[in-house]
Parts: sequence; structure tokens; C-alpha cells
Amino acid sequence: MESALGAALFLILVAASAAQDGCICPMNKRTFCDMESGSCICMAVGSNQMVDCSTLTSKCLLMKAEMSTVKPRNFIKPKHAFLDNDGLYHPECDANGIFKARQCNNTDTCWCVNSAGVRRTDKGDQNMRCSELVRTSQILIELRHKEREAAFLEAEVENSLRQFIQKRYLLHQNFIPAVKYDYPFIQIDLKQNLMQKSYRDVDIADVAYYFEKDIKHDSLFHSNNAFNLSVSGEPLDIEEILIYYIDEKAPEFSMKQLSAGIIAVVVVVVLSFITGITVLVLTRRRKTGKYEKVEIKEMREMRRGQNA
Repeated sequence: MESALGAALFLILVAASAAQDGCICPMNKRTFCDMESGSCICMAVGSNQMVDCSTLTSKCLLMKAEMSTVKPRNFIKPKHAFLDNDGLYHPECDANGIFKARQCNNTDTCWCVNSAGVRRTDKGDQNMRCSELVRTSQILIELRHKEREAAFLEAEVENSLRQFIQKRYLLHQNFIPAVKYDYPFIQIDLKQNLMQKSYRDVDIADVAYYFEKDIKHDSLFHSNNAFNLSVSGEPLDIEEILIYYIDEKAPEFSMKQLSAGIIAVVVVVVLSFITGITVLVLTRRRKTGKYEKVEIKEMREMRRGQNA
């Protein structure tokens, strides 16, 4: 424990010294930097992998750095307590800072992720195999801004967000096919398949992660790169963000992953169908019985007429 605290203190001192020399990574504050042969060299916290400070750092290295700086909890936990690690976990990254297809936690639970590091299968044990890293080719970012006296103009929202994303996150306009506005909701569509992405293009998953951190007031940029989101000079105050991931291959969740709401809808539909069939059968039986009684009555009357 003491050695870990000592190492953390050392990194803080190194980072402070480097900052005084003007050697920082403007695109990633979770780095420690040092001058080497006249060049500012920056390494990612938690992985010690060198990062390119002229562009965005991969989401995998960012998550690894964040988990490395989280203070461990030493309280005794109840027997059945558990953490939902789907949002943030300690990822395994390859030599290029990309998520490995299979991720596991310290309880020997494993699952498969997409290129954005988002779980796309049920969880299993150490025997679980993930044959490939499925690429996330589309991301939908849905925002809701605070109530205001009048809505923004749709064209102004689109232009402002396009320019903002391109300038702050270095994402080319080709990868932003649509920005839709329906007061107070905004939807930003990001698309990027592997054939379209060049080596220098930032990944849409990294863009979405940086953007989400900015919205949640936990910016990954240094303070001299402040987050100021506005539309035609007026601040755009976001109070909610949802991010949907669409992969090149469908996720492999089982029925048990369906939410309670979806299951309830399915049950209602099935029960309605069964009820409809039951009513139809009973109605036909009643009609058939009625028709039979009418026929018998008519035959009796005809016989009486013949006998008369």
C-alpha cells in the first residue's frame, strides 16, 4: 500500500514539474509528461503507454487511467453486494490502445465488447471466448438542454454543433451525417466504418467519450481548453446525455437481458392474443347453438303443419 502511494506521489511531482516547464498533454490531462532531448514526451496514467498529444487519446487508455486513479474502498461489504461495471471498468488494451475483444473483472467474470468497449454479450466465466472485436460503426448521441423561453433555430443548432465537434474533437465533417433538433432534444449522428477511417482520423467512440466527459463536467482536456458549448453566442446548457452504440454485427444478448418493461409488453400482447382467440371460439359456439335451436324449432312447426 505504501509503495503504491509513493508511486502515485512520484507521478504527481513529475507532472507538476513538467507543467512548470510547459510540457503537458493538452488533449489528455490523465498523463505524466517529461522533457526528453528537447521534446515533451507524455505517457498515459495506468498503462504507461506513450500518447500522441496532437490528437484524442483512445477511450481504452482513458478508462484505464481513470480506474487507476480511483481510490480503493476498504469497507467491509455485504455478502451479496455488487457493482455495475458496464459503464466503467478496468479494461484490457492492446499495444495500440484498442480494447481487447474479451474483458474480465477480478471476480473471473468475462464478457465480449465492441470497439467502443461497450459490453455486447451476456457475462460468462473465464472459459468465455470472443472471436473478434466487432466495430461500432455508428453512435447516436441524444441530448436534452434546459428549458428556455424560446427554442433555438434548427439550422443554428446543427451548424454550431458540427463546428464545435470538428474543432474540439478533431472529427471530420464526413463522419457527422446528421444533427437533428426537436426542442429541447438534440440527436447527433456519428458514422464511421473501418474502410472510411484513415490512420489519422479520430475514432467516433473516442469522440463520444470525450464529449460525454465534457457534458458531465469531468473534462479530459486541461483547464486552458475550457468547454464552452453555445448556439449563436447563447449558452447551450445540457442536462441529460444518452449514447447509443450500433455495431456492424448485432449484439448477442439472450432473452434474460430484456428489460422488465419490454417483457411486460410482450406478455400483454400474448395475453391479448389468447383472449381474442378465446372470445372468438366462445362466440362461435354460442352462435352455433342458437342456430341449431332455431332449426329444430322450425322443423317441429313444419311437421305440425303437415299433420294438420
